Amino acid sequence: MADKGFTLWFTGLSGAGKTTISELVATELKSRGSRLEILDGDIVRENLSKGLGFSKEDRDTNIRRIAFVADLLSRNGTPVITAAISPYREIRREAREMMGDRFIEVYIEASVDACAERDVKGLYAKAFSGEIKEFTGVSDPYEVPENPEVSLKTEEQEPAESAAQLLTYLEERQLIPAAVAAS
Repeated sequence: MADKGFTLWFTGLSGAGKTTISELVATELKSRGSRLEILDGDIVRENLSKGLGFSKEDRDTNIRRIAFVADLLSRNGTPVITAAISPYREIRREAREMMGDRFIEVYIEASVDACAERDVKGLYAKAFSGEIKEFTGVSDPYEVPENPEVSLKTEEQEPAESAAQLLTYLEERQLIPAAVAAS
């Protein structure tokens, strides 16, 4: 498969399902022969943005770094999935402007309550108690995308359904080949 470069820019609260859905989509794309790269927010923070905190300035710097790498890869024909909260519209707009039509905003939509219920790390409980400061969706804002290309409602869908919805969108845009039906 000759890859067409694009970036699936997953955005949503911690625990919304970004990593889970990105892994499902990545597995399917790789099974179709894609040279896909994943830029997961936690992994990028550890390796590319080590030392940054969670102030707005540091979060913006982190997202700009992710956008830079995603742009570099996607303009050279590699599909990219970014899975970072990226809470601010302005910085997502910057990423969109950098990549143009290669940028596909995917809003992983779930309420704070649903995300807190799914939270295996206990981060929401710590944020609600004030132990964690600047926690997106609790003590720090999350600016919902105004016009995402795809919105996945993870309180209403299983992860596999959300992944299938996104794959259908990519097929319709002819960014990936249609799945081969099992015989």
